[in-house]
Amino acid sequence: MSACAVKKNKIRREIKILQTLQHGVNIVELIDVVRDPLTKTPAIITEFVDTSDTDFRKLYQSFNDFDIRFYMFEILKALDYCHSKGIMHRDVKPHNIMIDHANRKLRLIDWGLAEFYHPGQEYNVRVASRYFKGPELLVDLQTYDYSLDIWSLGCMFAGMIFKREPFFQGSDNYDQLVKIAKVLGTEELYSYLDKYRLTLDSHYEDLLPQHPIPRKPWTKFINSQNSHLVSDEALDLLSQMLRYDHAERITPKDAMGHAFFQPLRDYHANQTRSQ
Repeated sequence: MSACAVKKNKIRREIKILQTLQHGVNIVELIDVVRDPLTKTPAIITEFVDTSDTDFRKLYQSFNDFDIRFYMFEILKALDYCHSKGIMHRDVKPHNIMIDHANRKLRLIDWGLAEFYHPGQEYNVRVASRYFKGPELLVDLQTYDYSLDIWSLGCMFAGMIFKREPFFQGSDNYDQLVKIAKVLGTEELYSYLDKYRLTLDSHYEDLLPQHPIPRKPWTKFINSQNSHLVSDEALDLLSQMLRYDHAERITPKDAMGHAFFQPLRDYHANQTRSQ
């Protein structure tokens, strides 16, 4: 298949996915599809989200505790909706979360790597951006599922509350798993590999020490710059998102019911009562 045909198929898949997600909560809206008159290559026109105020790196640094709870909840709404429609985004990262902070409007964009999920199907592991790749991608587990998106969002969440963006910053895919192991430890990594009958690439023999790496407590990442953003509830939610075993990760729906979002629920309840 030619590169042009591959490109067209990729765009057609993205169009089909956006059509499936039409009017979905916090999903960028598909406005129209146009075609180049010469090549017949389709192009997508979506709604405009005004993010001209600031780069996400500056924006995230300015977030207070309530902002983080608010926007995390809005992203979870989008993921809950797309997962309910049988779609994995597979590229959740700050660059694909458009935030119009002045109007507190959020949209999940760029569905070019998204795919329809079918249980037991093998998928390409060359998806997601390095800093947000789930362990399943890094150990070549092809039968992954929606929970990949939760790992990626967990990486974003850690970056927000600890003011460390990106949270896991590997120099390549091998180093990315090493960076994860230095935080989550190797004991659960090897249990995960055993459960799914996977073996690590021989390349890791020189990268991971022979002795076990202990899990690093989240509290080790708290400092004077971020302590006002970290709570027991935040760390508990983070722990349920950043799990090696994708089957053990919290779902978007369950995450939205987590105690971390209680202040948000209280706020909305007070707003309703005051109307």
